[in-house]
Amino acid sequence: MNRKRNLVPDIFRKVKRRKFGIVEAFDSLEKKETENYEDVPNDTKAALILLASLFPRKLFDDSLPPIVLKHQLYSIVKDKTTVDRQLNEMKDVGVVRIFQFGFDTDVFGVVFSEDYKSKVLAATAASETAETVQRFLQTVLGTCMDMGFSEKQMLKEFSFRDQEITQLVNAGVLTVRDVGSWWLAIPGAGRYVKYFVKGRKTVLGMIRKSKYNEVLQSELEIRKVTNAVKLGIQYHVHDIVGAELVKCIPTSSGTLLRLNNT
Repeated sequence: MNRKRNLVPDIFRKVKRRKFGIVEAFDSLEKKETENYEDVPNDTKAALILLASLFPRKLFDDSLPPIVLKHQLYSIVKDKTTVDRQLNEMKDVGVVRIFQFGFDTDVFGVVFSEDYKSKVLAATAASETAETVQRFLQTVLGTCMDMGFSEKQMLKEFSFRDQEITQLVNAGVLTVRDVGSWWLAIPGAGRYVKYFVKGRKTVLGMIRKSKYNEVLQSELEIRKVTNAVKLGIQYHVHDIVGAELVKCIPTSSGTLLRLNNT
């Protein structure tokens, strides 16, 4: 059997065309079939589009933009240096925004900028903070690509008053990082973080309960999961592979996921 074919993650054989935000052109992933290793998305944007398509938007009533974790990209594009470079390039030109969720300093979220803006505007449209949020999106996000902002930046550079900064925090667009500094935030993302942490723990537990702490990826993806895995088993497979919580071992039966106990 062709070894290259065995290395292809099973998820790529089931990709469905979806549309969201500025990434409606899913054509970059379209092949007649992903049957060869070379057909797996080999650049960061293509991988980002694919992973975003796994995000369960209906779970959040389509109120959140598709969230991809940076390390999930490493499960597809194996060269981390390439991922980091191409992701920074997309960030610098405003294609994506990067977020620090706070529950783990090594975990970063990636969202397409247009998706982020549209969901923020929808979430705050009927609130008294709508005008302040709109100005923040136009003046701050339009010129600054940082994940966080200092008090000096907000007051001096962007001319926001203390009261307006408080409004942005209340709207969920900013979250307190430290005294006098804030992280850029996604309104309503707290529920996502809760589901993610619980889901990862559950999926790792499923592997831990398997013989020799290992399981075929194809078998894991079709297992009946509990309500704790709300984000979907495939979303979490890319998480644990990219975070190197499991080792991927090619076999004649497919990719074997072995718990990394080191």
